[in-house]
Amino acid sequence: MTARSAYDKARAEGRSALVGYLPAGFPSYEGAIEAAKVMVDAGCDVIELGLPYTDPMMDGPVIQDAVHQALLGGIRVADVLRTVEAVAATGVPTLVMTYWNPIDRYGVDAFARDLKSAGGAGLITPDLTPEEAGPWLEASDAHDLDRVFLVALSSTDERIDTITRACKGFVYAASLMGVTGARGAVDTGAPRLVERTRTVMERHGATVPVGLGLGVSNGAQAAEVAAFADGVIVGSAFVRRLLDAPDLPTGLKDLRVLTTELATGVRHPAG
Repeated sequence: MTARSAYDKARAEGRSALVGYLPAGFPSYEGAIEAAKVMVDAGCDVIELGLPYTDPMMDGPVIQDAVHQALLGGIRVADVLRTVEAVAATGVPTLVMTYWNPIDRYGVDAFARDLKSAGGAGLITPDLTPEEAGPWLEASDAHDLDRVFLVALSSTDERIDTITRACKGFVYAASLMGVTGARGAVDTGAPRLVERTRTVMERHGATVPVGLGLGVSNGAQAAEVAAFADGVIVGSAFVRRLLDAPDLPTGLKDLRVLTTELATGVRHPAG
Protein backbone atom coordinates (compact mmCIF):
# COMPACT_ATOMS: atom_id res chain seq x y z
CA MET A 1 0.00 0.00 0.00
CA THR A 2 1.37 3.42 -0.93
CA ALA A 3 1.21 6.61 1.08
CA ARG A 4 -0.86 8.13 -1.72
CA SER A 5 -3.49 5.41 -1.35
CA ALA A 6 -3.81 6.22 2.37
CA TYR A 7 -4.20 9.93 1.62
CA ASP A 8 -6.79 9.15 -1.06
CA LYS A 9 -8.73 6.90 1.34
CA ALA A 10 -8.77 9.65 3.96
CA ARG A 11 -9.90 12.22 1.40
CA ALA A 12 -12.73 9.91 0.30
CA GLU A 13 -13.84 9.89 3.95
CA GLY A 14 -13.82 13.69 4.01
CA ARG A 15 -10.82 14.11 6.30
CA SER A 16 -7.06 14.50 6.49
CA ALA A 17 -4.69 11.57 6.95
CA LEU A 18 -2.90 11.09 10.27
CA VAL A 19 0.81 10.34 9.83
CA GLY A 20 2.75 9.17 12.88
CA TYR A 21 6.52 9.04 13.39
CA LEU A 22 8.68 6.95 15.73
CA PRO A 23 12.38 6.05 15.54
CA ALA A 24 13.01 2.38 14.88
CA GLY A 25 14.66 0.74 17.87
CA PHE A 26 13.02 3.03 20.42
CA PRO A 27 12.38 2.29 23.20
CA SER A 28 13.72 -1.08 21.99
CA TYR A 29 13.55 -3.09 18.79
CA GLU A 30 10.40 -4.94 19.88
CA GLY A 31 9.06 -1.88 21.71
CA ALA A 32 9.11 0.20 18.53
CA ILE A 33 7.12 -2.43 16.69
CA GLU A 34 4.56 -2.65 19.49
CA ALA A 35 4.29 1.13 19.64
CA ALA A 36 3.78 1.52 15.91
CA LYS A 37 1.10 -1.17 15.94
CA VAL A 38 -0.70 0.66 18.74
CA MET A 39 -0.59 3.86 16.67
CA VAL A 40 -2.04 2.03 13.67
CA ASP A 41 -4.76 0.41 15.75
CA ALA A 42 -5.71 3.77 17.31
CA GLY A 43 -6.01 5.62 14.00
CA CYS A 44 -2.74 6.40 12.21
CA ASP A 45 -3.10 6.12 8.43
CA VAL A 46 0.62 6.21 7.63
CA ILE A 47 3.65 5.34 9.76
CA GLU A 48 7.08 6.94 9.44
CA LEU A 49 9.93 4.96 10.99
CA GLY A 50 13.06 6.96 11.68
CA LEU A 51 16.38 5.37 10.82
CA PRO A 52 18.57 6.27 13.83
CA TYR A 53 21.54 8.43 12.89
CA THR A 54 24.56 9.51 14.94
CA ASP A 55 24.20 13.22 14.09
CA PRO A 56 20.46 14.03 13.85
CA MET A 57 21.07 17.76 13.35
CA MET A 58 17.55 18.55 12.11
CA ASP A 59 15.80 16.83 15.02
CA GLY A 60 14.82 18.48 18.28
CA PRO A 61 15.91 17.25 21.73
CA VAL A 62 13.02 14.82 22.20
CA ILE A 63 13.74 12.86 19.03
CA GLN A 64 17.50 13.17 19.56
CA ASP A 65 17.09 11.53 22.95
CA ALA A 66 15.04 8.68 21.50
CA VAL A 67 17.48 8.16 18.63
CA HIS A 68 20.38 8.09 21.09
CA GLN A 69 18.63 5.39 23.10
CA ALA A 70 18.00 3.37 19.93
CA LEU A 71 21.67 3.58 18.94
CA LEU A 72 22.78 2.57 22.44
CA GLY A 73 20.46 -0.41 22.10
CA GLY A 74 22.41 -1.53 19.04
CA ILE A 75 19.84 -0.79 16.32
CA ARG A 76 21.18 -1.34 12.80
CA VAL A 77 19.86 -0.78 9.29
CA ALA A 78 18.88 -4.45 9.04
CA ASP A 79 16.83 -4.03 12.23
CA VAL A 80 15.10 -0.99 10.72
CA LEU A 81 14.11 -3.03 7.68
CA ARG A 82 12.77 -5.81 9.90
CA THR A 83 10.78 -3.19 11.81
CA VAL A 84 9.36 -1.92 8.52
CA GLU A 85 8.33 -5.47 7.62
CA ALA A 86 6.52 -5.99 10.92
CA VAL A 87 4.69 -2.66 10.79
CA ALA A 88 3.83 -2.87 7.08
CA ALA A 89 2.20 -6.23 7.78
CA THR A 90 -0.62 -4.27 9.45
CA GLY A 91 -1.60 -3.03 5.98
CA VAL A 92 -0.72 0.61 6.72
CA PRO A 93 1.84 2.33 4.43
CA THR A 94 5.19 2.40 6.23
CA LEU A 95 7.92 4.80 5.15
CA VAL A 96 11.45 5.26 6.42
CA MET A 97 12.50 8.78 7.36
CA THR A 98 16.24 9.08 7.12
CA TYR A 99 19.24 11.26 6.57
CA TRP A 100 20.86 10.37 3.28
CA ASN A 101 24.29 9.16 4.39
CA PRO A 102 23.17 5.73 5.71
CA ILE A 103 21.37 5.01 2.42
CA ASP A 104 24.36 6.10 0.38
CA ARG A 105 26.63 3.83 2.43
CA TYR A 106 24.22 0.89 2.19
CA GLY A 107 23.89 1.30 -1.58
CA VAL A 108 20.96 3.21 -3.02
CA ASP A 109 19.56 0.50 -5.27
CA ALA A 110 20.23 -2.21 -2.70
CA PHE A 111 18.36 -0.26 -0.02
CA ALA A 112 15.45 0.41 -2.38
CA ARG A 113 15.32 -3.30 -3.22
CA ASP A 114 15.43 -4.37 0.42
CA LEU A 115 12.92 -1.73 1.52
CA LYS A 116 10.49 -2.90 -1.16
CA SER A 117 11.06 -6.52 -0.16
CA ALA A 118 10.22 -5.61 3.44
CA GLY A 119 6.92 -4.10 2.32
CA GLY A 120 8.02 -0.49 2.80
CA ALA A 121 6.24 2.27 0.90
CA GLY A 122 9.18 4.64 0.39
CA LEU A 123 11.54 7.19 1.91
CA ILE A 124 11.30 10.65 3.44
CA THR A 125 14.68 12.33 2.97
CA PRO A 126 14.91 15.71 4.75
CA ASP A 127 18.53 16.46 3.84
CA LEU A 128 18.46 15.28 0.22
CA THR A 129 17.77 17.79 -2.55
CA PRO A 130 16.23 16.73 -5.87
CA GLU A 131 19.35 17.94 -7.68
CA GLU A 132 21.45 15.42 -5.74
CA ALA A 133 18.87 12.65 -5.79
CA GLY A 134 19.53 11.14 -9.21
CA PRO A 135 20.35 7.60 -7.98
CA TRP A 136 17.37 7.65 -5.61
CA LEU A 137 15.00 8.91 -8.31
CA GLU A 138 16.08 6.02 -10.50
CA ALA A 139 15.95 3.42 -7.72
CA SER A 140 12.55 4.56 -6.42
CA ASP A 141 11.11 4.38 -9.93
CA ALA A 142 12.65 0.95 -10.51
CA HIS A 143 11.24 -0.45 -7.26
CA ASP A 144 7.98 1.55 -7.24
CA LEU A 145 8.66 3.41 -3.99
CA ASP A 146 7.37 6.74 -2.74
CA ARG A 147 9.87 9.58 -2.45
CA VAL A 148 9.01 12.44 -0.14
CA PHE A 149 10.95 15.71 -0.14
CA LEU A 150 10.41 18.72 2.12
CA VAL A 151 9.24 22.25 1.38
CA ALA A 152 9.59 24.99 3.98
CA LEU A 153 8.46 28.52 4.73
CA SER A 154 11.72 29.77 3.26
CA SER A 155 11.23 27.90 -0.05
CA THR A 156 10.71 30.10 -3.10
CA ASP A 157 8.00 29.23 -5.60
CA GLU A 158 10.71 28.05 -7.98
CA ARG A 159 12.13 25.80 -5.28
CA ILE A 160 8.70 24.41 -4.41
CA ASP A 161 8.19 23.65 -8.09
CA THR A 162 11.44 21.67 -8.30
CA ILE A 163 10.75 19.76 -5.09
CA THR A 164 7.13 18.86 -5.80
CA ARG A 165 7.97 17.64 -9.30
CA ALA A 166 10.31 15.12 -7.68
CA CYS A 167 7.84 13.95 -5.03
CA LYS A 168 5.85 10.75 -5.27
CA GLY A 169 3.42 9.80 -2.50
CA PHE A 170 3.08 13.18 -0.80
CA VAL A 171 4.90 16.45 -0.16
CA TYR A 172 6.16 17.09 3.37
CA ALA A 173 5.48 20.73 4.30
CA ALA A 174 7.68 21.75 7.25
CA SER A 175 5.79 24.61 8.83
CA LEU A 176 8.44 25.65 11.33
CA MET A 177 11.94 26.94 10.79
CA GLY A 178 14.66 25.15 12.74
CA VAL A 179 14.68 21.77 14.43
CA THR A 180 11.68 19.53 15.00
CA GLY A 181 9.61 19.44 18.17
CA ALA A 182 6.12 19.81 19.57
CA ARG A 183 4.84 23.38 19.86
CA GLY A 184 2.14 25.07 21.88
CA ALA A 185 0.47 26.46 18.77
CA VAL A 186 0.40 25.79 15.04
CA ASP A 187 2.72 28.13 13.17
CA THR A 188 0.79 30.99 11.58
CA GLY A 189 2.65 30.51 8.31
CA ALA A 190 1.44 26.91 7.94
CA PRO A 191 -1.78 27.55 5.94
CA ARG A 192 0.11 29.90 3.62
CA LEU A 193 2.82 27.30 2.98
CA VAL A 194 0.27 24.62 2.14
CA GLU A 195 -1.65 26.98 -0.14
CA ARG A 196 1.53 28.13 -1.90
CA THR A 197 2.58 24.53 -2.45
CA ARG A 198 -0.78 23.61 -3.97
CA THR A 199 -0.78 26.71 -6.18
CA VAL A 200 2.69 25.93 -7.52
CA MET A 201 1.75 22.30 -8.19
CA GLU A 202 -1.37 23.35 -10.08
CA ARG A 203 0.84 25.16 -12.58
CA HIS A 204 2.46 21.90 -13.67
CA GLY A 205 -0.63 19.76 -13.20
CA ALA A 206 0.51 17.85 -10.11
CA THR A 207 -1.96 16.47 -7.58
CA VAL A 208 0.40 15.21 -4.87
CA PRO A 209 -1.13 15.46 -1.36
CA VAL A 210 0.44 17.91 1.07
CA GLY A 211 1.17 16.70 4.59
CA LEU A 212 2.04 19.27 7.24
CA GLY A 213 4.50 18.45 9.99
CA LEU A 214 6.72 19.78 12.77
CA GLY A 215 4.82 20.96 15.81
CA VAL A 216 1.41 19.27 16.22
CA SER A 217 1.00 17.86 19.72
CA ASN A 218 -2.73 17.55 20.51
CA GLY A 219 -6.15 16.95 19.05
CA ALA A 220 -7.08 20.63 18.80
CA GLN A 221 -3.97 21.37 16.75
CA ALA A 222 -4.63 18.32 14.59
CA ALA A 223 -8.14 19.61 13.88
CA GLU A 224 -6.71 23.03 13.02
CA VAL A 225 -4.22 21.58 10.54
CA ALA A 226 -6.79 19.15 9.11
CA ALA A 227 -8.85 22.16 8.01
CA PHE A 228 -6.28 23.08 5.36
CA ALA A 229 -3.76 20.22 4.85
CA ASP A 230 -4.19 16.77 3.33
CA GLY A 231 -2.21 15.16 6.11
CA VAL A 232 -1.28 15.90 9.73
CA ILE A 233 2.22 14.66 10.59
CA VAL A 234 3.07 14.09 14.25
CA GLY A 235 6.42 12.98 15.67
CA SER A 236 7.79 14.51 18.85
CA ALA A 237 4.48 14.27 20.71
CA PHE A 238 4.41 10.49 20.18
CA VAL A 239 8.04 10.08 21.16
CA ARG A 240 7.52 12.18 24.30
CA ARG A 241 4.78 9.83 25.55
CA LEU A 242 7.23 6.92 25.44
CA LEU A 243 10.13 8.91 26.88
CA ASP A 244 8.07 10.09 29.85
CA ALA A 245 6.54 6.71 30.68
CA PRO A 246 8.03 4.71 33.56
CA ASP A 247 7.70 1.47 31.56
CA LEU A 248 6.64 0.24 28.13
CA PRO A 249 3.07 -0.84 29.04
CA THR A 250 2.37 2.62 30.45
CA GLY A 251 3.96 4.23 27.41
CA LEU A 252 1.83 2.18 25.04
CA LYS A 253 -1.31 3.11 26.97
CA ASP A 254 -0.41 6.81 26.80
CA LEU A 255 0.43 6.44 23.11
CA ARG A 256 -3.00 4.97 22.41
CA VAL A 257 -4.70 7.85 24.22
CA LEU A 258 -2.77 10.46 22.23
CA THR A 259 -3.28 8.70 18.89
CA THR A 260 -7.01 8.43 19.53
CA GLU A 261 -7.14 12.15 20.36
CA LEU A 262 -5.24 13.07 17.19
CA ALA A 263 -7.32 10.71 15.04
CA THR A 264 -10.47 12.37 16.38
CA GLY A 265 -8.97 15.75 15.54
CA VAL A 266 -8.32 14.95 11.87
CA ARG A 267 -11.88 13.66 11.60
CA HIS A 268 -13.34 16.89 12.96
CA PRO A 269 -11.39 19.73 11.32
CA ALA A 270 -11.67 23.17 12.90
CA GLY A 271 -13.35 26.04 11.13
